[in-house]
Amino acid sequence: MAGFRIVIPARYASTRLPGKPLLPIAGRPMIEHVHRRAQAAGAGQVVVATDDERIAGVARAFGAEVCMTRSDHPSGTDRIAEVAQQMGWADSDIVVNLQGDEPLMPVSLLHQVADDLAINPQADIATLATTLDGPEQVFDAHVVKVVTDRAGFALYFSRASIPWDRQHFHYGKVPPHTAGLLRHLGLYAYRVGFLRDYQDMAPAPIEEAESLEQLRALWYGRRIHVAEADQCPPPGVDTAEDLARVEAVLAGG
Repeated sequence: MAGFRIVIPARYASTRLPGKPLLPIAGRPMIEHVHRRAQAAGAGQVVVATDDERIAGVARAFGAEVCMTRSDHPSGTDRIAEVAQQMGWADSDIVVNLQGDEPLMPVSLLHQVADDLAINPQADIATLATTLDGPEQVFDAHVVKVVTDRAGFALYFSRASIPWDRQHFHYGKVPPHTAGLLRHLGLYAYRVGFLRDYQDMAPAPIEEAESLEQLRALWYGRRIHVAEADQCPPPGVDTAEDLARVEAVLAGG
């Protein structure tokens, strides 16, 4: 099993759920549940990265290590790059990005994505994917798709339906199966050396068009390895309904 660190980016601003990391779930703020997941993974270091003193104060109160970052980062990867720089981590270190709104993330996937990067030295980033849950996701722009080469390295990520099944997708037809279509999961592991370079990479046109930060790496010729997830994680928290669902799971567990 690879040695790795975990950074949990946590922002206060949220259009649908302001102050999302601090919302209570089963008697604890959401960020604490996420932090507990990270600790359970056995990471060598777990850091909450935030630009908000309210989140920092709550995180420190339950014993988390906190790194205060700038407020103008365009993406979570940029924020993690600043953390790596502040912490002085070695270029060869592996850092897992665990979003602050993923209180049900399976611990096994944190191990899997870190291990996948460790065993693929050609990759700068590792991430996970799973098969689409059903035909209704094929044309859903909120479901990010990924196409890889035969070795599992990403060729492209898109909100569009890729690869395009010309025989079935014409006029919106969807085949009864979705074999070969992969849904990207937003869990990443990075090499710190890549994060240092990433800070100097201007946002890419394809990144801005799709609003997918991982496309910046591909634009600059960097390699992303994609493994099929050992299990499908529950959705994160984006809405009040999501919060209620997670509350029921954690309160019952």
